[in-house]
Amino acid sequence: MDNRFILGITGASGVIYGVRLAEELLAREFEVHLIVSNPARVVLAEELGWDIEQEVVAACRQGIRGCFENGLFVYENHEIWAPPASGSFRVRGMIIAPCSMSTLAGIANGLSANLVQRAADVVLKERRPLIMVPRETPLSAIHLKNMLELARLGASIVPAMPGFYHKPQSIQDLVDFVVGKVLDLLEIDHDLFRRYEGGSSSGIKN
Repeated sequence: MDNRFILGITGASGVIYGVRLAEELLAREFEVHLIVSNPARVVLAEELGWDIEQEVVAACRQGIRGCFENGLFVYENHEIWAPPASGSFRVRGMIIAPCSMSTLAGIANGLSANLVQRAADVVLKERRPLIMVPRETPLSAIHLKNMLELARLGASIVPAMPGFYHKPQSIQDLVDFVVGKVLDLLEIDHDLFRRYEGGSSSGIKN
């Protein structure tokens, strides 16, 4: 259980966050049980150039670096019979990155219409860590209400809002900042960004 995570990639912009997180977890020899929604496959093609005509397992194994033997397990979202749908499938936690507003709403309202929703429902009921990385702007009152409800249920909401105090030089730096924040919540050591160490207060007025 201690080396196993569920990772959902859903149909919001920012699929690179999920792919990069998978790479970082695999590099540390964790098992990654990846669930890819149908809308996510379209975004993977649009944003990363993945061939969605391929069988999804082959596409993920080709697109995600560092897949050590037996480390990456891939499911499609309709496979409601897959292991992550069961509470007896013990995991260290689940991350949804990026998390679409549709997925967020479904989980907040207890739906289990697909594997991502069911796996998240199981993680919540078993009181295991659930981390959601929403990527949407602006946010409506409905979006905010659903995030508040999930936070009250124990989920961690990590909006894809990169910081700039570490002076990013590339898109990769911005992605790594958000992925690093997720790893922090999972209590996994990393050096994906330079941590804030305080600054000069000279010249600053109240």
